[in-house]
Amino acid sequence: MASLAEIRAKLKAQETRSERVGGGDNAIFPHWNIPEGSTAVVRFLPDGDETNTFFWKERLMIRLPFNGVKGEMDSNQVVVQVPCVEMWNDTCPVLSEVRGWFKDSSLEDMGRKYWKKRSYIFQGFVTENPMAEDNVPENPIRRFVISPSIFGIIKDALMDPDIQELPTDYDVGLDFRITKTTKGQYADYSTSKWARKETALTEAQKAAIDSFGLHNLNDFLPKRPNEVELNAIKEMFEASVDGAAYDVERFGQYYRPYGVDAPASSSTTADTPAPAATPTVTAPVAEAAPEPAPVAEAPADSGGKSADDILAMIRSRQKA
Repeated sequence: MASLAEIRAKLKAQETRSERVGGGDNAIFPHWNIPEGSTAVVRFLPDGDETNTFFWKERLMIRLPFNGVKGEMDSNQVVVQVPCVEMWNDTCPVLSEVRGWFKDSSLEDMGRKYWKKRSYIFQGFVTENPMAEDNVPENPIRRFVISPSIFGIIKDALMDPDIQELPTDYDVGLDFRITKTTKGQYADYSTSKWARKETALTEAQKAAIDSFGLHNLNDFLPKRPNEVELNAIKEMFEASVDGAAYDVERFGQYYRPYGVDAPASSSTTADTPAPAATPTVTAPVAEAAPEPAPVAEAPADSGGKSADDILAMIRSRQKA
């Protein structure tokens, strides 16, 4: 039986791990937890990085499932999230393999399983919250992890000629209403929409921006993998497809499932070859705060207006 000291040490380690992966500050607003039939009203803000034309950053992740953790009895399936380097216009070793699977109908389901999952990082205020939060952060500028379905609504509405100003404008911006319903057995956000009436930020909101500053959204994207880490991603992908258990000693210094500690040492054996060199920075991925289940995408990007089209349209309206 564990001693009180051991229990306290384990709880402390869990708290430290939560803070390390970005879930400790409770800054992500979990809109997916609002009650069915309710609406959360949010006000998006610009990126603190003035070189970013848009008020969001796209994030591409790949989920690698493993049949438990090697060496642990009765271990359930675990999932490791790794960055898809197409986020930086690099060649992704996983997608390079998976793309060919879609040419074979018998492999399509497997291809979707390993295909990149897209989400979008925004920041802003929660102006109406239909749920009680136990730990509201001191900084009211929250982060939002937005799914492709909601992002499509956000993006498409920006092409509406009735919208004359950027929705993030402090004085004539627009709130966005996230409405949660149910379609079948899944949550549905298709009735979410921009407010029709322009409003100014409150004095309290402007004061919060002055006090806390805007986040640089790049800070909430995963670290760009180096060559060694890319090799680790490739090997992890191969092990996942082969149905192996997650090997902490082999991969733990690179990417780990949430809740799994780093290995005590990085030594390896001939049976568990590691990438050729040790990266200078370990990089367990993802904000561990709960997020909505990622949506599988087809291998080809959908058509429609691009973000560049949106910006050009809004600028042309402002010049008119």
